[in-house]
This record gives sequence, C-alpha cells and structure tokens, in this order.
Amino acid sequence: MKRRDFVKIFGLASGGLILGCNVSSDKLMVNSLEDGISFVPNLFIQLQKDGKVTIVVTRSEMGQGIRTSMASAIADEMEADWNFVSVKQATGDVKFGDQNTDGSRSIRTLLHPMRKMGAMAKIILEKTAAKKWNVSQSECKAENHYVIHVKSNQKLFFGDLVDEARKIAIPNENELTLKQKKDFKYIGKNLKSIDIKDFTTGKAIYGLDARLPNMKFAAITRCPVTYGTVKNYDDSDAKSIFGVEKVVKLDPLKPSVGEQFFGMLGGVAVVASNTWSAFQGKNNLDIEWNFSENESYDSSSFNDTLVKRVEKQAKVVPPSKGNVEKAFKEGNQVVEATYSMPHLAHAPMEVPNAVAWFQDQKCEVWAPVQNPQSVRAEIARFFELELENVTVNVTLLGGAFGRKSKADFVIEAVVLSKEVKAPVQVVWSREDDIQNGFYHAQSAQYFKGSLDKNGDVTGWLYRAAFPSITSLFKPMSDYVAGFELGMGFNNLPYQIDNIQIENAKAESHVRIGWLRSVSNIISGFGVNSFVDELAVASGKDGIDFRLNLIGKDREIKKRFQHTFSSARLKNVLLKVKKLSNWGKELPNGHGMGVALHYSFYSYVASVVEVSVINNKVKVENIYSIIDCGLYVNKDNVINQMEGAAIFGMSIALYGKISMKNGAVEQSNFHDYQMTRIKDAPNIKIEIIDNDQEPTGVGEPGVPPIATAICNAIFNATGKRIRKLPLLEHGMV
Repeated sequence: MKRRDFVKIFGLASGGLILGCNVSSDKLMVNSLEDGISFVPNLFIQLQKDGKVTIVVTRSEMGQGIRTSMASAIADEMEADWNFVSVKQATGDVKFGDQNTDGSRSIRTLLHPMRKMGAMAKIILEKTAAKKWNVSQSECKAENHYVIHVKSNQKLFFGDLVDEARKIAIPNENELTLKQKKDFKYIGKNLKSIDIKDFTTGKAIYGLDARLPNMKFAAITRCPVTYGTVKNYDDSDAKSIFGVEKVVKLDPLKPSVGEQFFGMLGGVAVVASNTWSAFQGKNNLDIEWNFSENESYDSSSFNDTLVKRVEKQAKVVPPSKGNVEKAFKEGNQVVEATYSMPHLAHAPMEVPNAVAWFQDQKCEVWAPVQNPQSVRAEIARFFELELENVTVNVTLLGGAFGRKSKADFVIEAVVLSKEVKAPVQVVWSREDDIQNGFYHAQSAQYFKGSLDKNGDVTGWLYRAAFPSITSLFKPMSDYVAGFELGMGFNNLPYQIDNIQIENAKAESHVRIGWLRSVSNIISGFGVNSFVDELAVASGKDGIDFRLNLIGKDREIKKRFQHTFSSARLKNVLLKVKKLSNWGKELPNGHGMGVALHYSFYSYVASVVEVSVINNKVKVENIYSIIDCGLYVNKDNVINQMEGAAIFGMSIALYGKISMKNGAVEQSNFHDYQMTRIKDAPNIKIEIIDNDQEPTGVGEPGVPPIATAICNAIFNATGKRIRKLPLLEHGMV
C-alpha cells in the first residue's frame, strides 16, 4: 500500500509520521509507512506537524468508552497531551486483527500492545530530538507533547520533530520501557471521553444518523414465527401510502450447515422516500405466512419440559469427581432446588439499522455493528463479491449488548439496495426488535447438595438445560457447548470433594444469541441462589459460609495468561461486606442479599438491599466490588458496573420474553419493561486496585445482581424466589 492510498482510505491528513503495529500473542511488530513498504497494522497512530495525534480505533464504541480507553493507553505511554489526541474509527478489515467487540476483551487483549505502541512512538521522538541536538538519547525525555533535553532544559514540540522522525529506524521491541504505574497520567484515572463534545452537542454519528444522497428508506415485516416464509401478500394498501415507492418480497438467506453466518429472516419490505412512509406502508401490508415447524413452540410448556428434564438423570460432563450419591446418603442435611429463567431480549436503545449502497459489484455499508469483519464476510459470501469490494463503515452504536454482533439487519439493507439500485437504510421498529431478534436462552437448573454436621458442603449435583448458541450454526445442537459450560457451570470456584455436573437436552425453537454476560446470567442465578439456600440450611452467616466454601487460597491457570485466584475472589467478597455494612440492623421489611461470580477473568461480588412492602419489592441499594486487574479509565469501569447493576435489576424484576404458537407475545417497552429512572436505586461501586493482568469489565457485573436481589427478598420475607422475573410473582 502506498502512503497516499493509505491516507485517503482512512481520511487522515497527508504527511506526518505514521506508525502501525501487528499484534501477535508474543511480539509487537512495528512498521513505518513509506512508499512501497508493506503496512498491515492492527493498531496505528499518526503524528502531524501541528502536533495532532490521530489514533485509529479498531473496536466499536457502544457506550463503554473504548475509543477513549484505547486512545488514552497509547497517549499515556507516548507522553502525548490529551488535548492534541483524536480518533478515527477503523473500517472492517483483517489488517486490524480481531475487531469483534464482545466478550469484554478489548482492553484485556489490547492494553499491552497499545502501551507498547505509544512507547515506540515516544522512543522514535526521543531519538529524533537526540539527533537534532547531537546528544545521547538517554539525555532526552518525552513529556507532555515535548521532548526535553534534561541537562540544558531545551525542549522540542512533537510536531516539529515529524519530518526527521520519519527517517529514524524502527527500534527493537527490547528497547521499550513501559511506564511504572505511579507515572501514569491517563491510565487508571478519570479521563473525559474523547467523544464527549459530539455526544453532548448532537454531532455524534450513530447508525440511524447515516445519510447518503438519494437514499431510500425501508421497513420490513418478518414472519412472527422464526424461519417462517411468505405464502401470499397483498401490497395494494401499502402502495397507496404517499412516499411508498416499491414493495419487495425477501426470501430468507440462510448459510450452509456449519457456517457461522447469520443471514436474514426474509419477509416483505416496503421501500419509501422517508421512514414514516415506509413504516406506514409496512403496517398496511396484508400477508399470509407459511409458518415453520416452530409454530408449535410454547415457551411456558417448554419451561415445564426443561424442569422435568433437569429433575432426572442427564448427561454427565467434566469435571465431575468423587461420589455425590455417597455424600448425599451420608450427609447430615440434603437440600434440593430447581430454578428457571425465561428468554430475554437485548432491546438496545438504538434499534438495528443499516445503510447499504450496492453498485458495480461493490458494496459499501454504514452501520452500528460490533463485528465489522463478520458483516463484511457475510456480504461477500451471500452476494458473491470479492472481499476487497466490500467496505463496512462502523458508526457509533446506541447500545448493543451482543445484538449487533449479528449481520442480519445489514444483509437486509444490501439486498434492498441491490434490488432498487440506490442506497437504502433499513430501520427496525421497536416491535421488530422485540419480536424478531435473537434471544437469550430459556433455562432450567436443578441442584442437590449435602451438608455435614458442621454445616460444610460435602456433595454438589448441578444439572442445567438451555438451548445452545451453537444451534444457530449446527442443527440438532440440543446440548450446551463446551464454551458455555465454562461460564459458571463446570468451573465452580468452590472446594467441594464430591461434584457431579450434568447437562440435559434443550432444543432451540428461536434464534439464540449471546446477550451481555451470556450463559453466566444462567449460572450466576442458579449457583448463587443455591449457595444461599445451603447457607441458610447451615445456620451460618451468608458471607462467612461463602468464604469457607471458596476454601484455601489457590491459583488455577486459565487461558490468555490469566490465573484464577481464590484469594482474589474472597477479597471482593470481604470488600463488599465492608462497603455494604453487611449485618447492620435493617428496618422492618428490609433485607440484604449477596452474590458473587467469576466471569471474563474478573471477580465481582454484590450486595443488594431491598424493601418489601405489601409484597412489592423496591431495590434500595446496590453495592458492587470488581477486581478486573489493571484498568484504563476509572470512570468507564464505574459506569459499566452501574449499567450492569441496572441491567441485572431489569432481568430480575421484569425480564421475560414468552412465545405462544411460535410468536413472541411482547412488543415494546410497555410489556418488555426496563428499570426506569424513578426506580433506580443508590449504586455504590468500588474497584480493586492492583497490577494484575487486565480482565473484563462490560459483562462481569451482570450475573450477581438478580440473585442478590432474590436473596435479599428471602432475607426480608422468608420467601424464596426460584423462578424469574419477579413480575410473574406480582412483586413489582
């Protein structure tokens, strides 16, 4: 790639110093960009003569502050003045490495490479200044956008070093010296969002804001039953709406078996000159459907089926050990319980939407997507295009929670653009989003545990059933996948001699998708609820019981250089005990509950205080502690933990998607409710400060909340909640 082409593609200013790095698991490879030199970076920065630093951000911004965090990590090690820093959003391209913004892994996987990238730029600038002054580099120190000669106190502005810096040979990685924690200026601090001005002045461009000349607008009616198709339709009333230009039948686009693509559901699309006309035309369609075999799906009766299945012997999975039957037989007490949760929807504030412009065997897209490379690959696959002829521009995302990892809404826009030979924006209504989305799996969990005469746990049987995410790609995937079992099912943090983990069958009748914290939501509710029941049976304090159950301090090696530490898990529990003033005297009708969970390599413990008056629950206070290792932006971590608390609270109180005759019964926020501002509790968050490897933040705060609420209800009333949401119990 030539410099001029590179600059043009990314909309950067011409000239300047451009550095890019390829990130691998063990090495940072840095290249400078000159004519004729290969340049395929995962991360890169540009320094211009006016001192402006532009950092290309490869992950999607959906309110988690990743653009600010990534830029600040580079800027800190570079010694850049934050006032000179701006970001450019990367398009979907393999040159950037993994761009999938989910799994709470952006900082976890990129913090060290970002810091090294900044340090590399700093060394180059220090070497350039040393050359200008004809002194040793050791006498030069970068600081706040200048390089200072420490002996004479002379200083040179970063921008004034650009031309010479382009001639400096790239240093070896072993020359890098990263800052000590005490010297950080941005990392670990509260840093103002790099997008804050655009957010607060309305200049921020989300998917719904994308506009092209002569753009058309489309709304689509999809079959209410998953994978149903159009049998007949009458579009005469739709076409009578002013502004409606065309009605298009869409056949489903489904990948071949084993392909991890999402395709689209199909239906009937109304294309118009404006969104209102498209929506009105859609409402006036008369459609007769061919319902699929999923028409028989009734989520209520399927819940009963799952409960029956988990209460019988199922498939044993690792790491079962010991002899649970012997433990149960010899136990002083045996406790049993079954828990269930319904389907959940993502319901991000910004509904799915996309703009596509298909022309001359090329396609360009503007959309709020979490995984632009997946979108690009699907477009190339379904429309038989060369990958290099597909461009995916990533806008800001108005919430996502995993929904916008799927490309179905983008594929719809591409199909329609190709059909009408114009740029088209597809906009889902809230009803579309609730009734035709991807859903968190319905689940049932059965537990049986034994206690000895001292109240210690001697046996643990855990049986779970829920439709697997892999059912999207592999028909007849009726059992949970290994990666799902690793989300709190077969990686329990407790020391118990006799454990048996079982997985019961659960076929899928809807599109199952990952939702914020994924299967940890299920295990977090079941495991924490049952541990609380065991604690009550033992007669011990709930936190003391859990500390004892975690057992001796030990470390277990995990993936990606992370190690599970039982000491760190116990520490967050002890910290939340102090933060919440656990054990304090409470008013009548009040109760406190606790829960903890290890997910995405992070440790979280939460205590919730509720009041229950006339059988109505009010969440009064939420206290959460997170240990996520070295974090970048303190304010972002707190924001995400606060958001996780509200997210988890919504799941506990209201979260339920139900299906009857294969169709979703809910349609909007009146019957798929969220926690409203008036019901928001006091939330207190503390972050454990340490130098451990960075771990996840966006998702780990969710799993403990629902259970802590239910455990608090038991503490206040003696009523045990084993089936969510509380709305079904008349408690909200």
